[in-house]
Amino acid sequence: MEGTISNFRLGGNTQYPNELIIVIKDINSKEEADKLTSKKVIWTTPTGKEILGKVTKAHGNKGAIRVKFEKGLPGQAIGSKVKIQ
Repeated sequence: MEGTISNFRLGGNTQYPNELIIVIKDINSKEEADKLTSKKVIWTTPTGKEILGKVTKAHGNKGAIRVKFEKGLPGQAIGSKVKIQ
């Protein structure tokens, strides 16, 4: 399954660089997104290195998911694809 990085998770005054919001094309509801909880997510850098993450929970009511990565991702990652296993 493939998803697109939408944005970092944001707070009122804080940005969390290791937590990102991912949108998946075929998932349109919160109930479908909840089924993906605790799945692995892989983002590949332009140099080929893989950074692993884990789905923590659904985000919002339209099927987006929240993923926590092992280290922070750069801003250039927004809009790129990730693999969900």
